[in-house]
Amino acid sequence: MIGQGRRFARTDAGRTGLWVEFLGLYLVAPVLMALAVPPERMFPALFAVTVVGVVLLTRTPGFSWAELRRQESRFDWRLIGLIGLATLVTGVVVLWLTEPGALFFLLRQQPGLLLLILCLYPLLSALPQELVFRALFFRRYAPILPRGKAALWLNAAVFSFAHLMYWNLLVAGMTFAGGLVFAHVYARQGNFPLAVALHAVAGNVVFLVGLGVFFYSGNVVRPF
Repeated sequence: MIGQGRRFARTDAGRTGLWVEFLGLYLVAPVLMALAVPPERMFPALFAVTVVGVVLLTRTPGFSWAELRRQESRFDWRLIGLIGLATLVTGVVVLWLTEPGALFFLLRQQPGLLLLILCLYPLLSALPQELVFRALFFRRYAPILPRGKAALWLNAAVFSFAHLMYWNLLVAGMTFAGGLVFAHVYARQGNFPLAVALHAVAGNVVFLVGLGVFFYSGNVVRPF
């Protein structure tokens, strides 16, 4: 998968335009949201950025939605289980040490809300994020990406940086680790559906165990 889009936008003008888009979407937008967007407006801002990303994906030369459907779609249940277990263990340990009262809070106090989150997160969060941070990243910007594993590490870094608005090292570390796995599954295995499934499972476990307290914009405290 890496390099699939390198045949597109090879001119200097094309590469310059890609760099402008890339930096605007993956660097400037996260910084603006982290520094200037009020917490109550973060999700509308995220939605707007996602729409821009999806539009750019549809305008990528040679891209079609059918190619995502045609990709390898076998689910590696062992990997899915490992991601879920790793997220669960991390969440329990972190919350036990920092905020034990948050452990399984939604499950204990608001099971209906938790069920709603578990049903909607895969479609409204995991899928759009994978479109922007995996399909768009590797497909449209392949001509300007580093080669080999460096592209995977860059993708994980970009994905982690997109969560700067939470101002939390735990969030940064978890999203970097998750991003590295999702990037490998999409770019090396060519399995977009599995990347979405892994992201969905990890995100759902985050809210199940109580780590959602760190991913909730209402709890954001800027260090300035």
